[in-house]
Amino acid sequence: MAGKVRVGFYSLTGCAGDLLSILNIEDRLLEIFEKVELVEFVMASSNVKPGGVDIAFVEGSVTTEKDLKALKEIRAKCDRLVALGDCAVWGGVQASLTGLDPRELMKSVYGTEQNLYGFLGEHKPLSEVVKVDLELPGCPIEQEEFIKAFVSLLRGDLPEVKDYPVCIECKIREVPCLVVEKGEACLGPITVGGCKARCPYHGVPCIGCRGPIKDEANVAGELLMLMEKGWKPLDAINRMKLFAARYKDLAKLVGRG
Repeated sequence: MAGKVRVGFYSLTGCAGDLLSILNIEDRLLEIFEKVELVEFVMASSNVKPGGVDIAFVEGSVTTEKDLKALKEIRAKCDRLVALGDCAVWGGVQASLTGLDPRELMKSVYGTEQNLYGFLGEHKPLSEVVKVDLELPGCPIEQEEFIKAFVSLLRGDLPEVKDYPVCIECKIREVPCLVVEKGEACLGPITVGGCKARCPYHGVPCIGCRGPIKDEANVAGELLMLMEKGWKPLDAINRMKLFAARYKDLAKLVGRG
């Protein structure tokens, strides 16, 4: 690429926690951004430059007609698109409500069945709408993982994606299994690693905030294991739905596949 790499950060429907996590890399942020031409990052600056970008980082789910239009426009003007965080990768916590009548939702919150915000009726990850070149999971993302991916992208490479569960990181840190020893509904076996097993290390069961391991998570096996530990099927499924409602195998379990 001639000159500095043009980079943009964009937000759809979400809490913007992933973008805030990037801004919180205070000790390294200027060093990172001085290597690029920052075209758009509204949370950091109101200065938006015209034209396309080499790399687009997009957080949030595709929830409204505005989201849908914006995402397609971003995809059309970028070379590489990165889904940033759980909402962009899996639809986010809001996707766990997919299937509810949007008119009833509008009525319960705003007192009208009119679709005030162009709600699409569901919360989609970016990959269900456009081609995505890289996905960085997490709620929010891991800062170190973002930095490594950012550097790789600036070099013209795509970083290796993690394909192992949180359980591996529990083993590395010698964390006793919360499922086996305490009967906790820990989702470590189906959740993609990268967090260094932060929650289990502190005795808190994994709730799956990094989403399932792509194309490999054995959700049926996880459900069976939790049922054997005394969990009711509906409670176990709802636990898994929190961050992975649109995962194909989980969707089958809840009757949406």
